[in-house]
Amino acid sequence: MQTLVIIDAQNEFSDKGQRPVPAFSEAVEVIKQRVARARKVKSPIAWVRHFNRPDESPAFMPGTWGAEFLPGLKPELNSPVEKEFHKEVFGAFTGTQLQQWLKEIGSEEILITGFYTHGCVSTTAREGLMAGLIVRIDPQATGTRAMEFPGLGEISAEQSRSAAVLHLQNMGVIVESWEGESQKTAEVLVF
Repeated sequence: MQTLVIIDAQNEFSDKGQRPVPAFSEAVEVIKQRVARARKVKSPIAWVRHFNRPDESPAFMPGTWGAEFLPGLKPELNSPVEKEFHKEVFGAFTGTQLQQWLKEIGSEEILITGFYTHGCVSTTAREGLMAGLIVRIDPQATGTRAMEFPGLGEISAEQSRSAAVLHLQNMGVIVESWEGESQKTAEVLVF
């Protein structure tokens, strides 16, 4: 059974947030389509929200607008197949009950969506692989930001997303893009 894992679908990544993501709206629309499909077929959904600790950046502080789920993206109340998890680090498996819940519901496969592709999405995918799960990622349902560092250069948000997905694909993550009611799966090449 496959579980949809939604990483940090929070206001902080919107254009009004402290961590805006280019092409944010496009990624959110694909995430919403993935959620609608999972609900239609009654697949489990893990909703993961990031909270910063008091000694960290003011972004993602509990109780703030930025830490709230995006409009239209949150767990259904009283759903037996949707569960919310809170994390304080990049990976959704670290410090949460996600892995235990997946075992309890008999899920051996996850499909990851969310934000930042190069950070929390990537870390969660690697944790899933290390837990022995089949891991899929929909790059269209993820987003990240441009990066630069003196002496290392700079990359655009799209280059950052592509690089993160390529690294994951090389490690055995299955790349699967949304195409309406169907999915297109890329060939898996493992190093």
